[in-house]
Amino acid sequence: MTGIQTSLFPPRTVPELIKDIKRLTEEIQELYCADDIPLVIGYSGGKDSSAIVQLIWNAILELPLNKRHKKIYIITTDTLVENPFVSAWVNKSIERMKKRAKDQQLPIEPHLLTPEVSQTYWTGLIGKGYPAPRHTFRWCTPRLKIDPSNRFIRNIVRANGEAIVVLGTRKTESQNREAIMKKREQGRLRDRLCKHPHLPSSLLYTPIEEWRTDEVWLYLMQWENPWGHSNQDLFTMYRGATADNECPLVVDTSTPSCGSSRFGCWVCTLVDSDKSLAAMIRNDEEKEWLQPLIDVRQELDIENDRDKRDFRRIWGNVHLFERNLDGQTSIEPVPGPYTKYWREHWLRRVLEAQVKVRQNAPEDMKDITLITQEELSEIRRIWLEEKHEFDDSLPRIYEEVTGEPFIDSRPGVGHSLLGSDEWDILSDLCGEDAMHLELMAKLLDTERQFYTKSRRIGIYNDLEKCFDTSSRSQDDAIDNAHLKRNLKNAALEGNITQVKEELKKSLNPEETPSNKQLSWGKIKFGQQPDNV
Repeated sequence: MTGIQTSLFPPRTVPELIKDIKRLTEEIQELYCADDIPLVIGYSGGKDSSAIVQLIWNAILELPLNKRHKKIYIITTDTLVENPFVSAWVNKSIERMKKRAKDQQLPIEPHLLTPEVSQTYWTGLIGKGYPAPRHTFRWCTPRLKIDPSNRFIRNIVRANGEAIVVLGTRKTESQNREAIMKKREQGRLRDRLCKHPHLPSSLLYTPIEEWRTDEVWLYLMQWENPWGHSNQDLFTMYRGATADNECPLVVDTSTPSCGSSRFGCWVCTLVDSDKSLAAMIRNDEEKEWLQPLIDVRQELDIENDRDKRDFRRIWGNVHLFERNLDGQTSIEPVPGPYTKYWREHWLRRVLEAQVKVRQNAPEDMKDITLITQEELSEIRRIWLEEKHEFDDSLPRIYEEVTGEPFIDSRPGVGHSLLGSDEWDILSDLCGEDAMHLELMAKLLDTERQFYTKSRRIGIYNDLEKCFDTSSRSQDDAIDNAHLKRNLKNAALEGNITQVKEELKKSLNPEETPSNKQLSWGKIKFGQQPDNV
């Protein structure tokens, strides 16, 4: 917490905080008893969400049994790439919540959510080849965090008509957060309750929005955790993730707080570095076994990774953009997904890191999983069925790194008429021509995919798509994209002369690169251009 934020929210005395907690307890009880709209609490295992759950838990516990009439759902999303200590902490907390809620006859139902296997981080990066996330392409957040929780809340809304989403967001977290929360205040239904900005038929409730970081810690340290999880251990975990290994209460503008230590995904490339994980290792020698995670993350965080990515977008076309290069405007292709070589490289690196941490981790963390078997199965399916890479390299890489055979969780995946031997033969025949290898692989595998179908409707369209995306060399494909761009711009500007010149190029087989492209029709009827 910064000094500026502290001055905006002057410190309260302990009696004033106690009074505020009592007032919030009454407010929560009133909100709970007012109707049949269920509460959905977002819980991450951090200090703010822990304080929210604790406030609501204690408030409902004070109600007589006959007034505990509606469900309270506690949801936490495991992105599957969480800081391992935080992930273990949250999992244990959820299990204790389930047991204690049952013992205390509370209508509290905790849920641990995960993204669908087709939407996980490694399925996107290693399977489909999405580049490591950047602020300009933040593909991870919706898939890993937002979609699982929104899907759960929508199901609650379908069953009950409405839902109240409870979050531990606070204005003192940042100036940006304060501005967003103040903007929402304009459409409030009552104090700390407004319409959810993104989920229809849902309300948003933020009980501790005015609290400062030191007040959150004071509450957690002085009020016992009702589901039996140690708030002192939580405090220690935050302290261990702070650079100076201290987590004091904020008493003036010069006092730091471990509230600034944010736990997140260990692979996150949206920040300069994972300071919390690095601090954990630096502050505790017993956590040095986590170093392989930092090594993988640093290798992923490359400012310019164009050499590791395809020159085409993921759907196979060349898309041009204007780039400022040394003060000059350069029109270049937008880099696409990671190439086959680099997707296999990242798979190997993650598996190597998993082997290392399992070898060196303490007994209670020996089963740590960086990439799940379900993700590996989905990655294998994508490589085989969508990328047409019938050499089926995933089981081989898995066995080379782990020393164990890969057992696919989905029977049938990988059963093919073609395999690694056929891939090697085809690679030798194509030599150094990578695009020729890709085209032949796509054609062969497309035919293979239709081989077992009772009806082969659509095969010619699929074969034609192979030629559309893979029959030109890289230079020819880029030249063709420039030709189309120039023609489009000339048409938009009404430059008839330029349009004629571009059309002339497109019709002249000696000048245009587009006629170097093979097509299914040319192969089928023997009309191959001379330069192929």
